[in-house]
Amino acid sequence: MVARPDAPLCMILLRYRAPLDQVDAHMKAHVAWLEKGYAEGIFIVSGRRAPRTGGVILSRGHQRDVEALVATDPFVMSGMAEAEVIEFGASMAADRFAALLI
Repeated sequence: MVARPDAPLCMILLRYRAPLDQVDAHMKAHVAWLEKGYAEGIFIVSGRRAPRTGGVILSRGHQRDVEALVATDPFVMSGMAEAEVIEFGASMAADRFAALLI
């Protein structure tokens, strides 16, 4: 999947399904997966939820495409996390984020 600037945005909500020590054992592979998504222009921002119960990723793409991509996340593939993908059309943004709406 290659990001298109006119594609909608998706919020990916990851929820851990395993203890953190087991999640951490898959962290290196998950980070490599994230880095690939950033390199391809799909991911915009990501980080841990507070408290640490999962993660959040903002991505570019249609829901069905992002869901297919999320299915390849090592966290999801290993059963360490489950994911919810929410597609939305951004209609407003702070000036420094306005380019996301183009």
